[in-house]
Amino acid sequence: MALAKRIIPCLDVKNGQTVKGTNFVNLLQAGDPVGLGKAYSRQGADELVYLDITASHEGRRTFTEMVQRVAAEISIPFTVGGGIHELADVERLLDAGADKVSINSAALRNPDLIDEITRHFGSQVCVVAIDAKETEQGWICYLNGGRIPTERNLFDWAREACGRGAGEILFTSMNHDGVKNGYANTALARLADELSIPVIASGGAGCKEHFRDAFLKGKSDAALAASVFHFNEIPIPELKQWLRTEGINVRI
Repeated sequence: MALAKRIIPCLDVKNGQTVKGTNFVNLLQAGDPVGLGKAYSRQGADELVYLDITASHEGRRTFTEMVQRVAAEISIPFTVGGGIHELADVERLLDAGADKVSINSAALRNPDLIDEITRHFGSQVCVVAIDAKETEQGWICYLNGGRIPTERNLFDWAREACGRGAGEILFTSMNHDGVKNGYANTALARLADELSIPVIASGGAGCKEHFRDAFLKGKSDAALAASVFHFNEIPIPELKQWLRTEGINVRI
């Protein structure tokens, strides 16, 4: 049987609180990140992702303490990202209890960081997150939480990250983020076809069908979402039971 598809709530953390926006702006408060993580773990989430979206020096210390509290409270794997620029940052977060780290802007600026992380800690630790927007020039990668466009193309960069040892690609479509019209399935399917590592879909979940389509049409290995879980629009147990009826292999 094929590997089970994963359902991954994503918690964007700012000043110790979970927030959620639309198209990367207009942030709303969504609750305590540790409490939400515990609830998702109980509900059957396969993994969690925590992103420090304002990783200033002060925020970084707050975030590390939060990672320690999460690790003490939940039993499922979790990935952390935001403000990771060097191996010392990775070590700090793994020591605090994280299972994986997610790197995005730092990897675009210094691709060797991927090689360094995988060499020191193993590929399984290194998730390369890519924020990309579909433009007339194709899918363009962005830096700094979607604020700065680069010259890099999504597919070229994903292939390079894979070649450098990344364990997974977390692709967020900025066009789809928070608008709940479904994932970028055409781009996801191309990534799945071109890469030898798992692809996590992010950006666009609004109903149960969108998760199904990310797995069947987008060929994703995992689907990540935020607001539909934070505001209890789609309970995870209900989603997983429904996906089973649609022929998707998920852990119940």
